[in-house]
Amino acid sequence: MNDVAELKLFGLAHARAQNVTQAAYQEICDRIDSDDGDRPGSWTGEWTRAAARLEAEGRLLEACAHYNLARFPAVDGPARERAQKKCVEACAAWAADHAVTRLDIPVLGDTVPCWASGLSAAERRPLLLVMGGIISIKEQWMTLLAQASRLGMAVLVAELPGVGENPLPYSADSWRMLSRLLDAVSDRADVEHTYGLTLSFSGHAALRCAAHDRRIKGVVTIAAPVATFFTDPDWRRGLPRITVDTLARLTRTTPDDITGDMSSWALTDTELAAVGIPVHYLATREDAIIPGDDVHLLRNAVPGTRVLEYRDEHAGPGNALETRLWIFLSLLRMRRVGGPRTALLAAAAGLLALRRRLTGALAGARRPRPTA
Repeated sequence: MNDVAELKLFGLAHARAQNVTQAAYQEICDRIDSDDGDRPGSWTGEWTRAAARLEAEGRLLEACAHYNLARFPAVDGPARERAQKKCVEACAAWAADHAVTRLDIPVLGDTVPCWASGLSAAERRPLLLVMGGIISIKEQWMTLLAQASRLGMAVLVAELPGVGENPLPYSADSWRMLSRLLDAVSDRADVEHTYGLTLSFSGHAALRCAAHDRRIKGVVTIAAPVATFFTDPDWRRGLPRITVDTLARLTRTTPDDITGDMSSWALTDTELAAVGIPVHYLATREDAIIPGDDVHLLRNAVPGTRVLEYRDEHAGPGNALETRLWIFLSLLRMRRVGGPRTALLAAAAGLLALRRRLTGALAGARRPRPTA
C-alpha cells in the first residue's frame, strides 16, 4: 500500500493540472484514511465514487480527472486497474465528440496506445509530442488535444513506458520510443518540426532523443532529471517512497535497484552538447525529487535553455495557471509565432509572475527575523 500522506501531498499537483480545485481536492482527501483497495475511506474508493457521480451527470472530463486520481500513482492491483479502465472509457466517450482519435502504434515489438488530433495527410502541421512523467497518463491531456487547431499543430499524446496503457518497460533507452512515434505519424504531420511538451522523466527521454534525432526542434519540460539525479545515490535514497516504488514498478526492478547504481541513465556531456535546440525548463526550489544541480547543469550545457523557477514544491502546484500560460508561450516562442495572441499571453504571464514575486516578497517581509 502507498503512504496516504504522500498520496495526498503529491496528488495535489496532478489534481491542479486537471482543473480540480484545491477545495474539491481537500473535500475528498478529508474522507480518505487508507490505501486499502476501493473500500469507503480508501484513496481509490473515494476518488472512484466521486468520478462515477460526475460521469452519471455527463461531466466526462471531470470524471476522467477523478478516475485518473483514483489510479494515482500507478496500477498496483484490481482497484486501480478498474479506475484506469473507467478513466480511458470516459475519455473515449468525450473524445468521440471532439475530433480526438485513438491510435494504437506498433513500437519496439509491442503496441503503444496514444491520443491524437490535427493529423492530416493533406495538411501536415508541425507536431507537438506530449508526454507526462512516471505517474501521468495520457488521458489528462484531453483539453490540450481539443485545442490543436488553435495551436496550429498536430498533437500526439503518449505515456512514458510502463505508465497507464503503455506496455513497454521504462529504461535508459526509452528515448527510442519517441523516434518510433514520429515515424508512425510522419505521413500525417510535419515531424521534421517536432516540439516536445514532455514533463519530468519524459523530459529526460526527450532531451536524450533530441541529441540523436534532429527532427525535435524544441523541448518544454517541468522538473526533468538530467544527470545528478541518476549519479547521486544519496539523493535517491532520500526520495519519497511513492517515487521509488513507482520507478521500480515501471522499470520492472526493485526499490533497491532504484536507490542503487543508475549512473548509466545520466545524460552525458556529449549528449547534452548535441541537444542544440531551445529547452524551456520549469524548476522549483523546494523540489524533493529533482536535485537543483540538474537545472544548473542543463543551463550550462545547453545554450538554448531558459529556466523559470518557482519557490514551490515539485511541479509547482501552487502556480498552475502561470504554468499553463508559460507552456503555451514557450511553444509559440520556440516556433517564432508572433502577433496579438502571443503578445496577450506574454502580458498575462508577466502579470502573474509579478503577482507571484510580490506575494513572495510580502511573505518574506512578514517572516520573523532570527534572534541571536
